[in-house]
Amino acid sequence: MIPHNPVIAFRADASIEIGTGHVMRCLTLARAMQDRGARCHFVCRDLPGHLAERIRSQGIECHLLPSPDVREDDGVTQHSRWLGVSGARDAIESRAVLERLAPGWLVVDHYALDITWEQAARPEAARLLVLDDLADRAHDCDLLLDQNLGRTSGDYDGLVPAQSPRLIGPDFALLRPEFAAQRANSLARRQTPRLRHVLVALGGVDREDVTSRVLDKLAACGLPDDAHITVVLGPTAPARDAVARRAAGMPIRTELRVGVDNMAELMASADLAIGAAGGSTWERCCLGLPALIAVLAENQAPAAKAISDTGAALLFGNGADPVAGFFDALSRAKQPACLATMSALAAKIANGKGADRVAHRMSQEGPS
Repeated sequence: MIPHNPVIAFRADASIEIGTGHVMRCLTLARAMQDRGARCHFVCRDLPGHLAERIRSQGIECHLLPSPDVREDDGVTQHSRWLGVSGARDAIESRAVLERLAPGWLVVDHYALDITWEQAARPEAARLLVLDDLADRAHDCDLLLDQNLGRTSGDYDGLVPAQSPRLIGPDFALLRPEFAAQRANSLARRQTPRLRHVLVALGGVDREDVTSRVLDKLAACGLPDDAHITVVLGPTAPARDAVARRAAGMPIRTELRVGVDNMAELMASADLAIGAAGGSTWERCCLGLPALIAVLAENQAPAAKAISDTGAALLFGNGADPVAGFFDALSRAKQPACLATMSALAAKIANGKGADRVAHRMSQEGPS
């Protein structure tokens, strides 16, 4: 149960440039907190590809900040351009909404925001949870979450108050409960590995359309005749039509699904995933799903290397060519022994209970 103020506000954005991952993992935490009696609100900027309707479909109110009339980048952080406005303007507009909500907790998941915004926008009496993956800027927070493999608490020394707890690593990965629910079934079916169902999911947006390039590679790689491919994109993906054309011309059965609500089920039924090294990494690990992973954003590189070093996934691509080395990685993954090894190692990394762990910690900490 939430011990004091039951209102929790989330400040996160989704857009064609940002992608969908920050909002989606915040939604997972919001649902876990709702189960404990919280009332959750999202504050998001009206950017192309925002997810306000998706948020509202979960029974959570979403307050949209005005669309930028002129794009601004004040350069305060490496990702300041993601806001579309200056950090100072965003803090003023966000605080106007947050003061009305008077939250007990404010959750911030945004690479463009740092200590300056936090001190300006945080309402009185609200405790602050920051979700970060970069450890590249200071935060004035009461609790910090970095769910990435290879990260250490010491990476945030000097960046967060010394007394603020730090929740570090995939034990705290924010996965929807359906992943934990599918875990036992998914692990059981991998006892006899085979390569028949390939899941291609390179992010909800895949702005550079790496999906089409991967499909071109799969078309030439000689998958078994009875194999099939499932491709997943988000509803705001700009390359949907191009991917649909590629899928229709594949030599083996290939289905494109847009805006799915059963990703855990799809992953549990897949024998191999081809995906980005973002938040879906921990979903695949929870289900023991072997994967070929690509770094599609700079912030994904450290976690991608960390998971590749464990042997739980095979890394392909580079900055110049996101599909470089794909054939070699797939050739290794076709071997049953390789699939079995990746599955066993992946399953040790995350078990799907991270959202409950974070929600419990927030409930125990309670607003001041």
